[in-house]
Amino acid sequence: MQNRYLGKINVFVIVSVTVALLFVALLYVQYGRSRPGIKIGVLHSLSGTMAVSETPLVDAVRLAVEESNQTGGVNGRQIEMIVADCRSDAEYCARQAEKLITQDGVQALFGCWTSACRKAVKPVVEKHHHLLFYPLQYEGLEQSPDIIYTGAAPNQQIIPMALWALEHKGKRFYLIGSDYIFPRTANLMVKEILFAQGGQLLGERYVPMGASDMAAVVKEIATQRPDFVLNTLNGDSNLHFFRALHEAGISASKLPVFSTSIAEVGLAAMGADLTTGHYAAWNYFQSLDNAENKAFVERFKQRFGRERVLDDPMEAAYIGVKLWVNTIRSMDTTDLKLVKTILAQQTLLAPEGIVAVDYATGHLWKTPLIGKARPDGQFDIVWKAPQPVRPAPFPFYRSQVEWLDEQKALTEAQP
Repeated sequence: MQNRYLGKINVFVIVSVTVALLFVALLYVQYGRSRPGIKIGVLHSLSGTMAVSETPLVDAVRLAVEESNQTGGVNGRQIEMIVADCRSDAEYCARQAEKLITQDGVQALFGCWTSACRKAVKPVVEKHHHLLFYPLQYEGLEQSPDIIYTGAAPNQQIIPMALWALEHKGKRFYLIGSDYIFPRTANLMVKEILFAQGGQLLGERYVPMGASDMAAVVKEIATQRPDFVLNTLNGDSNLHFFRALHEAGISASKLPVFSTSIAEVGLAAMGADLTTGHYAAWNYFQSLDNAENKAFVERFKQRFGRERVLDDPMEAAYIGVKLWVNTIRSMDTTDLKLVKTILAQQTLLAPEGIVAVDYATGHLWKTPLIGKARPDGQFDIVWKAPQPVRPAPFPFYRSQVEWLDEQKALTEAQP
């Protein structure tokens, strides 16, 4: 009798708890659905000379947003992307940033590729004390309380690449780049580092963004016969440069080119016959052999197509969203001042490995890699730093004031 009575009580308790839980879950779902979405702005060029490089980054941001929304968004709020086409025009991109902040009410911006674009957008972001995630490797000599730099600083990409090339390919080098602040500043650093190691500069040429006529540059390279070329061209000028090398009969075995802005997406666009055997330096390659990256590649291909490839700027764009989402989730607030404080302490197991925001500079600790292009459009990793490297946007061998003065002089000297 007593057992039957206790049994009825237990059934009543179980049913009551189940109903209560269902009621709470229903309220949560209804409440979550009733909460307004949270907007982010995406600033990338979908047209113009930079479109082939930048368009894939929008998909990387989209994947991160969709994954976050599938796991509850940010504290019950779905993330809404507003994508602005920067049209490969830095000043136009700055105007779009202003609109996204003041009219569309976004909580964060993700975007830009060239340093010219970032430098145009930076004053807008800082004027509003807003937040920008910048996903590209760049020349350094900058930090901002309102920018998280998820790409490489010079000591995490171009400097270790130049030193590796000098050690393994020879001391005679040639510099080719697009005519804007990143190539000129990066090459200033490279020259000082390589000269200190006994390097010999044979030539240094800059061409306008989007330049297609590379015949004169390639002719000079063929005449000078350097041991290697350091390439800081951006956008579709890379296609024209490698095509001109190919047409001149200059192969990677004869003259290796080390690039800072060519990755898997660029290889796919240009064709393996032009790029096989040449080198690139990044912090991420699709061929990285770890569980986190394999899962990331599979998720991306399931979403956007088996034929698609991933590269470093795409991964850096993806992890920028992840860092932001993790920060908002940990605080349940969108107050930008608090977000920036917590964001500066974030770490993440990314497809490239462990990354961490450097509190002092707003850049990430990252692991430099050098890859050699394969016929299948992927890279074999030929060198990897033994551990993540602390970002140094202002290289140690000059003071910050000296670097800024040098950069100012370079900027004023540009046409």
